[in-house]
Amino acid sequence: MTDLLYSDVEESLRSSVRSTLQRTVGDDLVARLFDEPSTDTSAVWRALAEQLGLAGLLVPESLGGVGAGPREAAVVLEELGRAVAPVPFLTSAVVATTALVVAGDEQDLPRLASGEVTAVLVLPWTARRGAWTAVGESAEPVAGALDADVFLVPVSGSGGETSLRVLTSDEVSVEALTSLDMSRPLARVSVTGEGREVDSGDAADRAVDAALAAGTALIASEQLGLAQWCLETTVEYAKTRVQFARPIGSFQAIKHRLADLYLAVVQSQSAARYAAATLADEDPDQAVAQAVAGSWCSDVAVLAAEEALQLHGGIGMTWEHPVHTYLKRAKADQLALGTPDAHRSDLAQLVDLTL
Repeated sequence: MTDLLYSDVEESLRSSVRSTLQRTVGDDLVARLFDEPSTDTSAVWRALAEQLGLAGLLVPESLGGVGAGPREAAVVLEELGRAVAPVPFLTSAVVATTALVVAGDEQDLPRLASGEVTAVLVLPWTARRGAWTAVGESAEPVAGALDADVFLVPVSGSGGETSLRVLTSDEVSVEALTSLDMSRPLARVSVTGEGREVDSGDAADRAVDAALAAGTALIASEQLGLAQWCLETTVEYAKTRVQFARPIGSFQAIKHRLADLYLAVVQSQSAARYAAATLADEDPDQAVAQAVAGSWCSDVAVLAAEEALQLHGGIGMTWEHPVHTYLKRAKADQLALGTPDAHRSDLAQLVDLTL
């Protein structure tokens, strides 16, 4: 039976990640990225990668990593979502690393595990398992590419088969795109070099699909963490904000909205944890779990951020309040690794539901 409860070790990891983020992500760091995109956020990633070893969380111990699994990565992403942390954990340490692990690469994984470099899977950020095509001359929008050192590009090889190649920053051209979420900016990546082949044919397809599946399963945890922060912050605000000589949380209309949001977030928690657990266990139900999480958690994150913004009243609409950064991350995540509609279509096929 799939265990959806967190272990003591996982809770300890959560505590470490949360305390590190509290030290390194200042109150205005994420909001500042929207005015000053060149703001240096590397200290946040260095602290997570070097002090906690998160860069190598999914890398086997034999290659210098931690050898942990999707459950631990899910815990980390919940905390990163709560902070809207501007770090490449999802794009590099989860998606690109999974592709390299499945492809059997041993050359770049040790450098990724140490945090020396970061990597990115060069595909449109909307790609999902079974719904992507090999890259031609360029790909966009790609998340995590602006600061990446290693570019993992699936291209068409001889005979039309996929060739999964590793390119350096000298073998690609990266152009920043206008992004809604500046804490995870997007870019256009143009291929200018040949790179090194790490896998080909069906094996390369499996590596890319595994990477996208892991991304779909685990971005749900980031969305869960984001939704939890929005709910908890709004509840605390409703307890202290006074209107007509009463805390606004005492009004029935506010209570009902927050109660409905609580139920949605709890359901999101179950979907996200189940997706991570089935991925970790290589459960046959993992594709269904990913489709459910991909369709449900992203919508709940957007709902939570929208409710937080509205229930904070005028202050929630200001540039100074952090809730706008959560709404932008939630909206951007809603399109990442497959839209909710795309995941619902996948789910219908998986459970033989006639559309």
